[in-house]
Amino acid sequence: MSLPQPPETTLPSYRGGPIAPGSAIGDDGPRVAIYTPEFAADPQRVYLELRARYGSLAPVEIAPGVPATLVVDYATAKRILHDPEHFPADPRTWQATVPLDCPVRPMLQWRPNALRNTGDVHARLRSANIFALNGIDLHAAQALVERIAAPLINTFCTTGNADLLAQFVRPLVFEVLNTLVGCSPDIGARVARGMAAVFDTSADAEEGNVILESALYEQTMHKIAEPGDDITTRMIAHSANLTEEEVIHQLVVVYGAGIEPTVNLISNTLRLMLTDDRFGSGVVSGSLSTGDALEELLFTDPPLANFCFSYPRQPILIDGVWLPAHQPVLISMSACNNDPAVRSGDFTANRSHLAWSAGPHACPAKDLSSTIARAAIDQLLDAIPEMELAVRIEELQWRPGPYHRSLASLPVAFAPTPPMVG
Repeated sequence: MSLPQPPETTLPSYRGGPIAPGSAIGDDGPRVAIYTPEFAADPQRVYLELRARYGSLAPVEIAPGVPATLVVDYATAKRILHDPEHFPADPRTWQATVPLDCPVRPMLQWRPNALRNTGDVHARLRSANIFALNGIDLHAAQALVERIAAPLINTFCTTGNADLLAQFVRPLVFEVLNTLVGCSPDIGARVARGMAAVFDTSADAEEGNVILESALYEQTMHKIAEPGDDITTRMIAHSANLTEEEVIHQLVVVYGAGIEPTVNLISNTLRLMLTDDRFGSGVVSGSLSTGDALEELLFTDPPLANFCFSYPRQPILIDGVWLPAHQPVLISMSACNNDPAVRSGDFTANRSHLAWSAGPHACPAKDLSSTIARAAIDQLLDAIPEMELAVRIEELQWRPGPYHRSLASLPVAFAPTPPMVG
């Protein structure tokens, strides 16, 4: 059976054929843009085409004129993620060739944090992150989510309709994370505004980066003067003796991983539960848990779809293809999870997906993110158990961008319910 053909105007890069063994992914061949609205509307179709035409490694653009290699094969992704010697996370050589106004530069640029370093420097910075995160009591975090969720639900439960993304998921995640970081609402609002611009790779991405770093500088200075029981204070107090600049950029990672992916995890799981008959009746009746829905979503449509950037130090041969030195290689967690070679269809208690990455840069906050997501969804379903999607599933809009799998809105309808008390 032939693969579905995308419109020529949508993916002109498909004029090229498969990459021949021993050839190079260079700058002169056709590439597939993964930052467009067309890609965002149906990425799984694109991954299917990429795997069929190019094999495990596909030539893509992550912004206009910015080439990269997208890994769409599970085994190849695991090999790369566990080989920081040949695939280091430090982008500085690549960064020197990229204009300051490049829309993806603020997201990918080098920072003195664990995400953008390798070896001993990475180990030192990561140890501070893990220490700060391990200080969070997950039971207390669940209670925090429930406490914040109730008044948000009360703002719309009597109306019979809501945009769950704007009215519930996003404000809940922001407030929970700000509380855990020890961040005031004012600073947190600036962090959120800056991070949104960086993630969306908009024309304001660099301005967003300035807003983000300025707000986190203020947060760091505040916690040096007034320590508390929070992530920022624990980073400052850790034996790694982080500099002020290092604290700021560890917090960039905390917010980068804590806001957008967690928002998408919750909203996309709700979408799954609202539109799939297996969950539409199963979750409410108790035959399937929220955890089951979350694990399936992490497999089939992970909230951070394409990430885990690395930059080979020299040209390297992998799967019969020469990858150029110092050009981004990014893992498509979404494509790899759906690789026919590994996808079995059994998602219950299956943790083999790459949604949290793997290797030395694996996400250290996966338990926290899962706890927040599960508690948020359960609280919402307890308060309003009979929700329906207010539009056809085909009418849902997805935000474009090379990294995330992010809805623009999640409108629902339901029978009005009384406000929650207590």
